[in-house]
Amino acid sequence: MFLSEGDDMKPDISLKELMPLDMTQVKTWLSDIEVNEMWYGCDDDGVPLHIGYDLTFNDDECESLYETIQSDKNRKILSIYNENDAHVGESQLVYEWPLLEAQLFLLIGEKNLWHHHLGTAALVKVLDYAFYENNLHRVWVDVPEYNVNALQMVDHLGFVMEGHFRGAHRKNGSWYDSSALGLLNDEYARRRNRIIETVL
Repeated sequence: MFLSEGDDMKPDISLKELMPLDMTQVKTWLSDIEVNEMWYGCDDDGVPLHIGYDLTFNDDECESLYETIQSDKNRKILSIYNENDAHVGESQLVYEWPLLEAQLFLLIGEKNLWHHHLGTAALVKVLDYAFYENNLHRVWVDVPEYNVNALQMVDHLGFVMEGHFRGAHRKNGSWYDSSALGLLNDEYARRRNRIIETVL
């Protein structure tokens, strides 16, 4: 578990170290068309796309893939659990250590929990981890134009629009624009309590 477990946030979520079974669960989530459509779609062979590891692994390959992921010092994958200790999502930080920054990815795979502020609560926890435990200066996200909910969520948490990427995301044979939004350590520190009070 990580920082900020004592916050009075609703919903109550926690971050845990990635485990092999979590990877298998992510693979299951992204086989659902509705979940997949909000993520990155499928490749030309119909395999769901994912950031950080290839979802074509089988049971025999899972442990080896897990060890490779764990040895990567430039990527941290965290599992998101709810108050009932159920695995509900995944987040990743891809570091640029010389710049003290990271790109953040967040997936809530349990679609019956969408629109209940679970993603926002998880994002706060990941930002706490990034800024307070990793001492990063900047965290940024790249949000495809079709994921309006994600764009609204990061906007509510104070991310600032920094750029526009043309044709940056290929999903199901089509190319989509995306937006780059960033948040600085001191900005987050000023806004964090207000975010919890007003958004959660």
